Amino acid sequence: MSRLSQLFSRKPANGPASPGGAGSPSAADQRRATVEHLAEFARTRVGVEAYIEPPTNDTPTTLMLIATTGEWTRRRVPDARTARKLAEQLELPVYDVNFTGYPQRMRDWNSKQRRR
Repeated sequence: MSRLSQLFSRKPANGPASPGGAGSPSAADQRRATVEHLAEFARTRVGVEAYIEPPTNDTPTTLMLIATTGEWTRRRVPDARTARKLAEQLELPVYDVNFTGYPQRMRDWNSKQRRR
């Protein structure tokens, strides 16, 4: 298990995978996919910053990565502490949207995408 994917683990690295239905990915597979997706986004875009979004009644804590172009991606994380550690390991500046809000470039990018 990679160091980044261990961030999501609440069990020892050698612990059993959570039970799932036939063909459903294990919790470890889901964590690995999340970490790989965020790392790939950060590696392939310029000026990526991380924004921690707090949990709501409908959604858990999420980590949003936003590039200088405004392009963004979002993934669920267990909690804000994990999100912060992941952003630090990806060497990204990290912000809390409760304090900073979202950058204008993200709203501009969303507007452009809607017009397409």
